[in-house]
Amino acid sequence: MLTTKQRAQLRKLANPLAVTLHIGKEGVTEAVERQLDQLLEAHELVKGKVLENAMLTPKTVSESLCEASGADAVQCIGTKFVLYRQSSNKDKRKIVLVK
Repeated sequence: MLTTKQRAQLRKLANPLAVTLHIGKEGVTEAVERQLDQLLEAHELVKGKVLENAMLTPKTVSESLCEASGADAVQCIGTKFVLYRQSSNKDKRKIVLVK
């Protein structure tokens, strides 16, 4: 569970990030979950976008992906969402959260 300060720190880090995960009309599939897992392991912070043809809201997609991957939702604005999960490999950890 993230604190308010940690969430603010992650929002600041996510602002310049490009969208790396796209959710289309198929919604949240196993392939999307695998891709998210790889992205979180490599980058820890992932920005996603729900495309217009998807009949899902970013909030529901974010919650579903968090449940599947063990990530924390950082924010949902418009069609975009940001997820965070600390890398399990200590050498790949880039983000140090404030206490």
